[in-house]
Amino acid sequence: MLVRQERIAFLLLCFVSVSIIATTFILSGIDKSILASDYTPRSDEGSLVHLEGEIKEVHTTKTGGHILATINGTAVFIPATLAGKVVLHEGDYVSLYGLVQTYQGEREVVLNSHSDITILNRR
Repeated sequence: MLVRQERIAFLLLCFVSVSIIATTFILSGIDKSILASDYTPRSDEGSLVHLEGEIKEVHTTKTGGHILATINGTAVFIPATLAGKVVLHEGDYVSLYGLVQTYQGEREVVLNSHSDITILNRR
């Protein structure tokens, strides 16, 4: 049998757990366009941005199997965990959402999910 303090602690733990699950569910359903801003070279590190344009360059890294693309002069990084789910070609016109990151002194947009990129027009 639980004493009064243990019951209160248990109920608080249940409330916090349900709140976290509900918040995660609600936030996952929000359209990213509401939260994202258009990418500019001045976009803050870690901010969610939207980038749209033609792929000028795309290749797979020699190690790791990541995809690197250039869209409107902006580097886009697609991790290997997503690379198998995304097929891109030079000349494709895409719309994507990602987080701004600096890698080796260069700005890039990093995708978090294969659903973050939409091919609007194939070359």
